Amino acid sequence: MSSRTPGPGDRPAGPGRTRIAALDVVRGFALCGILLANVKPIAHVGDALTPAAPTLEGDTAAWPGLFIDQRFFPIFSLLFGVGFSLLLESAAVRAARPRLVLARRLLALLAIGLVHFLLLWRGDILTAYAVVGLLVLLPSTWLPRWAVACLAAVLLAVSLLATGGWHALVPGLFLLGSALTRYGVIDRVERSARGPAALGLVLAAGAVPALWWQSGLDPYDSGFSLAFSTAGLLVAGVYVCVLLVLMRTPLRPALRAVFAPLGRMALTNYLTATVLVLAAARVLGGVPDRWSEATVVTVAGVILAVQWLWSVLWLRRYRQGPVEWLWRWATWAGRPPLRRAA
Repeated sequence: MSSRTPGPGDRPAGPGRTRIAALDVVRGFALCGILLANVKPIAHVGDALTPAAPTLEGDTAAWPGLFIDQRFFPIFSLLFGVGFSLLLESAAVRAARPRLVLARRLLALLAIGLVHFLLLWRGDILTAYAVVGLLVLLPSTWLPRWAVACLAAVLLAVSLLATGGWHALVPGLFLLGSALTRYGVIDRVERSARGPAALGLVLAAGAVPALWWQSGLDPYDSGFSLAFSTAGLLVAGVYVCVLLVLMRTPLRPALRAVFAPLGRMALTNYLTATVLVLAAARVLGGVPDRWSEATVVTVAGVILAVQWLWSVLWLRRYRQGPVEWLWRWATWAGRPPLRRAA
């Protein structure tokens, strides 16, 4: 008998939940964008990641600041909240103390993040995700879903207006992803393209003036952070909606083939990308800030190609990535099967 007390309107969870392909595709797509944004920061060995800004010279080089930098971490943060609530549903059925399962998962992520932070890169985001998860997501499981949705809206608004956004948006995005799951939106995300198409048009209508606002400001202007983060949220939302619409077209098999393997091993690929970027920096030499955008795209493209091939080959024989498997082991306090059944 589960000890979980469902909130008003929560849906019952059942064992054997079908994997939602769209989430893997969106996660894999976000992983590609995050790597593009992080190549230069990672190449600064030992330096922390700072919010990127379009400081390149010339209009043709400003596209990373408009369409890449800080446009993908909101997607990843939202998906983290989604995954957290999906796990809660599973744990409520499988475990007598489901919140203990969630706490172990977050503590294990904290340990993984600290290793990444201390040994490889001070810009690691996993430690922040784990801490915010423990302080915000885990307590939110005692709240009804309407309260989680309202709190998400408040935190997002406050983080934008009071801090200018950036990583202060993480708690609100976590709760937004959790609310979407608890309201059943995630379960219905692949059933129709009308909702994502309509939402995408609304977000695009807001993104255009937000991008114009951002492009008219100097990165050192007082309002730049707010413009940058607002545009980032809107552009991230447009990206997600476009992908969800495309998943309802004949492009679905291609999208799954390209992005789903990366998304299913997102944690493993996020961590190994740091090692591969550091190796590329040693080979290329020079000052990373002076790398051309073509160099950055080439480095990211080669790494993603290697990771895609590795992910495809690995997932043919195993159920999940190696780090994901270890994380699952720590989460459930028992060794899960790794190899696929013959």
